[in-house]
Amino acid sequence: MGEVVQMHFTTVDYVIFALLLVASAGIGLFYAFSGGRQRTTQEFLMADRSMSCLPVSLSLLATFQSAVAILGAPSEVYTFGTQYWFLGCSYFLGLLIPAHIFIPVFYRLRLSSAYEYLELRFNKTVRICGTVTFIFQMVIYMGVVLYAPALALNAVTGFDLWGAVLAMGLVCTLYTALGGLKAVIWTDVFQTVVMFAGQLAVIVVGASQAGGMAEVWRKAVNGSRISGLDLNPDPLERHTFWTLGVGGVFLMLALYGVNQAQVQRYLSSRTEKEAIMSCYVVFPCQQIVLSLGCLMGLVMFARYGENSPLDKGYVKTNDQMVLYFVMDVFKDLPGLAGLFVACLFSGALSTISSAFNSLATVTMEDLIKPHFPNMTEAKATLLSKGLALVYGLVCLAMAYLASLMGSVLQAAFSIFGMVGGPLLGVFCLGMFFPWANPTGALVGLAAGLAMAFWIGIGSFVMRLPGPTPLPPLNTTALPLFDNMTTTVMTTLVSAAKPRPTGVEALYSLSYMWYSAHNSTTVVVVGLLVSLLTGPMKEKELTPGTVFPVLGTLLFFLPERYREKLCCITPLAQKPKEINTQPYQMAKRDRNGAAYCKEDTVTEDKETESDRAQTEDEDLETRSVLPSCKLTAHTVQETAL
Repeated sequence: MGEVVQMHFTTVDYVIFALLLVASAGIGLFYAFSGGRQRTTQEFLMADRSMSCLPVSLSLLATFQSAVAILGAPSEVYTFGTQYWFLGCSYFLGLLIPAHIFIPVFYRLRLSSAYEYLELRFNKTVRICGTVTFIFQMVIYMGVVLYAPALALNAVTGFDLWGAVLAMGLVCTLYTALGGLKAVIWTDVFQTVVMFAGQLAVIVVGASQAGGMAEVWRKAVNGSRISGLDLNPDPLERHTFWTLGVGGVFLMLALYGVNQAQVQRYLSSRTEKEAIMSCYVVFPCQQIVLSLGCLMGLVMFARYGENSPLDKGYVKTNDQMVLYFVMDVFKDLPGLAGLFVACLFSGALSTISSAFNSLATVTMEDLIKPHFPNMTEAKATLLSKGLALVYGLVCLAMAYLASLMGSVLQAAFSIFGMVGGPLLGVFCLGMFFPWANPTGALVGLAAGLAMAFWIGIGSFVMRLPGPTPLPPLNTTALPLFDNMTTTVMTTLVSAAKPRPTGVEALYSLSYMWYSAHNSTTVVVVGLLVSLLTGPMKEKELTPGTVFPVLGTLLFFLPERYREKLCCITPLAQKPKEINTQPYQMAKRDRNGAAYCKEDTVTEDKETESDRAQTEDEDLETRSVLPSCKLTAHTVQETAL
């Protein structure tokens, strides 16, 4: 390869990168000064619940595809082969379950914050604990996701590190604070297109330089990079079909089922049907994204073989290797390197803007509104914008802390990933087990978090270099399944290491099982504590907060036993079929917050006769819902 020097951007590359930032800021400014001009919290935080399926699904995808994933997936495939591709098997169930279980429950309760559900189902304490856990998770992650790609870019190209961090952080803060959720979703759509374009450009040019895709495949096969189906059931194995295909389902549920950043997008949809459709549209898009990451890894292998730039000392970490490869491929093609860097930073921008908006929403809805029920709409909206701005500045501060943490970056990622599982567990506990009580939920969440930190920190400490250090393979970012709930650990591999036993085996658990293990801990502990402290009775449950899965599974039991287990509580009906007032009353009773008029108005305008009919139905529903009895009226479902 000759003498390798640090590569630099051309003027064209800088122009393309600057255009990305200008276009993103422009979309935010457009929504700040058009439409309702973000004058209500409903418009600013929930996009007026008016979004259609396609932008919502592309936004869901963009939030999933972070800068660290763009850097992590190709280096994972380059180093270990295509076993990582089997992660795609988890996407099906990981999106089907949220589409048909979580979305109907959240959408029909007309929530703004996912953690509002925890108060309706349990109590205010559980809601606040869930909210604080989420804020902790996101604040840590924001700094890392902003700093990591800027660091990689600086190491490979000499691009000014803090210039990149400040440019991204400030542009992101600007369009999120001014344009609200509409701006975040539409910039995500634009950034998704840029991400696809950047990755495709690398694959097409890299493959043609290597002699075509057939030659890339031949070299990958000869280099043992094409992996077969590994059905080893050992949970300590880092990547097998079971860890990726089954453990990945729980990671997907933690992201697409209960994470505020994604739930907020579902709730911004015009109708429940469009929210569900957005999940279905994301599925093929995710498969394409995963395949592009794997293909880029194979093209890298075709170019460098076993002599990676990492081994030769040209770069220090795997994530820098991907950028080095891109600069190497595009060294004679000005502008394309800038396109890939724009793709990389698009991933970071979409992730961070989602974090700002979701953090502003949960802070407003869960921590401020309940204490100030009489706050005017104008003040609430101004405060929401202020919160988005404050979180933007916090993100920049976290990026600075990330720069001081050095090798503890993996620990920050691990902390982030460990929190997703327990949050998923507490939502599952409330949604699927009617007798779970608030005490059980709190103790379960605490147990899940304690278990998560015990395993995560124990694993990290165990893998620190000792007197006879094992060879490190990664230092900053490893295979990233998603950017909201994935644990990224430094994985150390030894050729003939004996199988760990006892506590050491627990520390050696594959990071892909973390979410499943921690959410199961929450559910098991929560159920035991609930049974010991007095399970909830059916009349104590807020209508519509339990998904009737147990009633279906225990269909063979006599009704009186199912009634004792609260298994006959129906799901709330669709907003078009039932006035949401009983649920709004339940929310108001629980947290004392005055809800906006928009919350209780459905989008479809009805005629006078329809209104009269709805009022009759509403009277009947009010008499039925408090008792939670299964009647013909409450289970009536009509086709979408």
